[in-house]
Order: sequence, then C-alpha cells, then structure tokens
Amino acid sequence: MNTPTIIGTTPAIGGTRYKEVKNAMLAALAAHEWKGGETIPSEKRLAERFGVSIGTLRKAIDELVADNILVRHQGLGTFVSQHQRDRHFFRLFRIVRADGEKTYPTVSLVSFRKAKATREVAALLNIETGARVFTFLNQLALHGEHVMTENITVPESRFPGLSETTLRERPSTLYNLYQDVFHINVVGTDERVRIALADEVESALLGVEPGAPILEIRRVAYSYHHVPVEVRISHVNTAHYEYVGASASHDEAS
Repeated sequence: MNTPTIIGTTPAIGGTRYKEVKNAMLAALAAHEWKGGETIPSEKRLAERFGVSIGTLRKAIDELVADNILVRHQGLGTFVSQHQRDRHFFRLFRIVRADGEKTYPTVSLVSFRKAKATREVAALLNIETGARVFTFLNQLALHGEHVMTENITVPESRFPGLSETTLRERPSTLYNLYQDVFHINVVGTDERVRIALADEVESALLGVEPGAPILEIRRVAYSYHHVPVEVRISHVNTAHYEYVGASASHDEAS
C-alpha cells in the first residue's frame, strides 16, 4: 500500500497546487510505480493520496496528457503513455520524402561499442566526463534507399546490460526497447539542425561524395523531470528527403 503523499496544507500561491501534484506524479512515474501501458489509480484515490481536490488533480493530469506522458482512453481510464510504433513514431521521426510520403525506416546496426564519455557528451547527459557509455551507429533506409545515419550514445548507468544482440534483436522501436527493458520512458526531445560535410563513414553509408553537404540533427532525449538519457547525432542525405519540424508534424502516424 502506498504511503499518502500530502501536497502542503496552505493554499498554493497563484493556484499552482496542481503543479506540485504534477511533480509528485512525475516522481512516482520516475520510480516506476506506474509503468508504460499501465492504468494509473482512480482520480478519487489520487486526490486522497495527494490531499487535493478532484479539480486540482484533474488539472495536473490534463497537463501530463498534454505532455504525452499520460493518455486517456474513454471508458477505460488514464494510462501511462507507451512508445507504440503506430501511435508515436512519426512524432519523433521527422524525415520524409520530398513529396511528403512517410514510411517506417529499415534500421541496420553498423557498430556497437563501450566507450568513455567525452566532455561534450558528459555535459549533455549530465554525467561525469569519462563515465562509461554505450555508443552505436545505425544506418536507416527509406523506400529502399540509404538516407540516414544515427550515432547514438547512452550512459551505461541507465542502460545496464545493453548489448549488440539486444539492439539487433529488438522487436520494435528503440524507444520501445528503452521502455520495456530499462524502464526509461522518453517523454521529450531537444533537436538542433545544421549543415555538415560528409566524412568517409557517412560517404560510404549514405552514398554521397566525401565533403558533400548533408543535414546534421543533434538530439538530446529526456525522461521524466527532464533527465537526459540519450544523445543522438543523425546525418541525412537530403537529395530526395527533408526534415519536417515538430510544428508542421500535426499527426503522430495517422
């Protein structure tokens, strides 16, 4: 039985009590109290647990739903959002053919190794420089054409036991693997886009000349409480493909 969590006894300034409830619920999610795909307790139980009104609780849940952390299913309840390929993929994968045609990529693992975090990566992941990390390189094909590479780094402390076999044999998306195996739910990303020049590796994997201009996407993925869990540097051959920004990506995979 969960110990009741009382959110203060005095009125919150500016009506922010629901923010405290939201943070308390995020803490419960981060502690894996409610896992991906599971229903959260009833509003009555949660309101009693946090010592707030139903209205305050609903406002907190509304924000978590808006943040894609929780999802409501009419007549069934409110569930912890789960990284399902058909529901979430295109919200995070933003490379489409120039004619607007979307498709799921075919992913090939090129390399996997253990390494030590560089100063830059350590700062992005909020870990010590030199901390142990896993880094792996993927090649992605769209419509049968090699279009994209992804160089991904994750901290070993958050992904203990991650292996080349685990990556090669994963049945669904990478973020689904993070959630199902390591109980890490990616709930947000920060992306920066710029132009780069293809090095020898990208030239071979993307089928472009060395030094050719390619699109570079730098992403940091976050779990609950904005905790960074992944650094991803992607390179895209934009001869026939383009990047669609989040504001223009109005559907998640309709």
